[in-house]
This record gives sequence, C-alpha cells and structure tokens, in this order.
Amino acid sequence: MPDSRPQPSGGATDDTAALVLSGARLADGRTVDVRLGGGRIEAVGTAGCLGARGAGGAVIDLSGYLLLPAPAEPHAHGDTALSAEGPPAECSVRDVRRRATEAALTQLGHGATALRSHVRVGGAHGLTRIEAVLQARRSLRGLCEITTVAVPGPLTGVAGADGLAVLRDALKMGADAVGGRPDLDPDPAGYVEAVLGLAAEHGLPVDLHTDAADPARLTRIAAMAGGLRPGVSMGPCAGLARLPRQAAERVAGALAAAGVSVVCLPQGGCGEAGVRGPAPVEPLRAAGVRLAAGGGALRDAWNPVGRGDPLEAAYLLAAQGGLPPAAAYEAVSAAARAAMGLPEVRIEAGFPAELLAVRGDGLAGVLSQAYSRIVVHRGRVVARTSAVREYCDSDGGAGAALPRQGRPG
Repeated sequence: MPDSRPQPSGGATDDTAALVLSGARLADGRTVDVRLGGGRIEAVGTAGCLGARGAGGAVIDLSGYLLLPAPAEPHAHGDTALSAEGPPAECSVRDVRRRATEAALTQLGHGATALRSHVRVGGAHGLTRIEAVLQARRSLRGLCEITTVAVPGPLTGVAGADGLAVLRDALKMGADAVGGRPDLDPDPAGYVEAVLGLAAEHGLPVDLHTDAADPARLTRIAAMAGGLRPGVSMGPCAGLARLPRQAAERVAGALAAAGVSVVCLPQGGCGEAGVRGPAPVEPLRAAGVRLAAGGGALRDAWNPVGRGDPLEAAYLLAAQGGLPPAAAYEAVSAAARAAMGLPEVRIEAGFPAELLAVRGDGLAGVLSQAYSRIVVHRGRVVARTSAVREYCDSDGGAGAALPRQGRPG
C-alpha cells in the first residue's frame, strides 16, 4: 500500500531550513528548480541552476513530477470522520481527537496543507467535539493548518437561547468561524441574522451549511451577508442544481453581488440534507461566484466511502462538471484558499511554500492518476506517498506469482 507517513526532508526540523526542489515541471510546461526557505519560495529558476547551489540545504529531485500550489480542504468534518461503522459508543474528547487527527493526516497525505473543519456544538455532547478538534489542531501544528467552524443547532424559538449560548462558548474556546444550518431552524432568516451578528461582533468569517433549494431564501441570505468581512461561504448548495436554469442564474447573480463563496462537494453530500452531487458549476462561474470544492464527509454515516481527496474532487468537477482541468484544480487550490481567507500561493518568489508534487506530465494526467505525491508545508516535506505498480510475466510458464521486491545483493 502507498506509504503516506511524513518523511524526513533532508534533516529539516523547522520551516527555516533551505530546501531545493530540482527539475520540477510546472503546469505551464516549464521545468524549473525551486528554492524554499523561511516557509516561503525564495527563488524559481531554470532546471539545474539552483540544485547545485543548495548552500548546505537538502535537494529533492522532482524529475517526472508536476509541481502545483498545494490544495486546501474548505469543507471537512473532523468530528464525524471515520465513523462509518456507526456512532462511537462514547463520543469522548479522546475518541473524537483520535479520529479527527487521523482524518487530517489522511487529507494531508492527499495534499491538503490547510483544512477547515465544521464541528457541531451543543446538544448532548455540548462542547466535547470542538474541544477535541482544537486539541487535534494543536497536535498537528507544523504539519498542516486546521481551522474550525462552530456549527450550532437551533438559534431561534424555544431552543434558540441555549444554541446562542453554546455558540458563544465555542467562539471563546477558539473556533475560527461561525457556522450553522439555517435550513433546519424554524426561522431560517432569523438564524442567519443571529450568525451574521455574532460573526460581526467577533470579527470572524461565516460558513453556512445549506442545501440552497429555496431561491427566495438564498437571495435573502445573500442580501444579508453582502459586505460582511472577513467573508461568507456556504455549501454544499446542491439544491441549486434542481432549480430551473433562470432561477439558478438569478440566485448566482445575487451571490456574486454579495461576494459569497460557494463550496460544493463533488464527492457527495454531508449532514442531514442527504443531497448528493455538486452545485451547478456553469451558472455559478458565469455569474462570477467564487466556486471552491471540498471533500465533505470522510467515511462517516453520510458518505461511508468518502476519500477526502482534493484531487478527486477536481477530477469529478472536470469529468462530470465539464470544467477544464486547470479550472477544476483551481477550485480545490486557489479558490479554496481564498474562501478560507488564506494567502494566495503561486510558484513564484515571495509566495508561501505550500506545494504539492504529483508524479505525471500534465494537469489532466495527474487528475486522472495521481498516485505518487510529495506534500510541502511551510517549506518542508511533511508527507510522501509512493505508489509501486508491478505486473507478472506474460509467459504462463513463469508462474502466476509476482516476484518479491528486494534490494540488489
């Protein structure tokens, strides 16, 4: 099986050590050397010009690899990940932290150096889940960046006061964004108003779960959210695909005018909505909506086969959504990072050294067969997946068994 455990990067133990990525192919066809240092890209030059000047730092040969800005995961569920066999008997801090950590490492191995995890707060488990995911974030510092979205239950009606109280407590604990599920509240507009008010009070972004099947409601949400800083995202919005084309276009125009990002889930739905499939790509992009893509559920009750792989999400956007490979990858990289409020990444001097190297010649090829990957976070290699494929001899007399792998004597 592929080995996705973090590998040493030439002895580097922090993000200040020099590292040269030699002979990497870029998406525009160039073959270059890239020097990293201090967590950023220091220089990009023609192949061979930097590798010989490692200045004592490590050099990694990326011949045969395509080097890309690292993807990000804008819609993870660390608290429910890896629970497809059924709810854990005990939803303890220890149990949730273990699963959230394993899920984050899985997604890091796929290439996502930044993850936004939606975490439920309130109900029978109170703040247990957010506490566990925050602990997982601290334990993984230096390997990947995890931000959390506090997702409360009802915020209006009889239960609204308790929901608001636990949401405030979650923000005090360190949740990074205000979330919620307005579709499940008796007063969706009142729910969104409460979420936006708390976000403005604390200076935090908003990230809402919504099916988006009600165009009037979505237009009202867009009007309410317009201009909120540091930003509003919503997803998975699969219900938009069920609207008549003109209605979807009107809603897309309202979202674009309000600056709202849409995070779709090509690998499947999440949560109670049970709606599968991505939001309608064409109307959203035509209107100028920032369209990002995430993985959503990672082997939980709502998607027991979810992989949490950004490259698979990009592949599905290209294969089923009709996007060109470059636009599909942008949805899981540049657009995903922008929706999360993260700095832009380009393979140019001065930009953050958040990179993914995938064995293959071009973007279409790596989206099709992205087996071997090297992940760089803050300028050092933090994960490596190496795939080996073997075929037995076609001569029937050689036997059916494949030869054992071994080192030359």
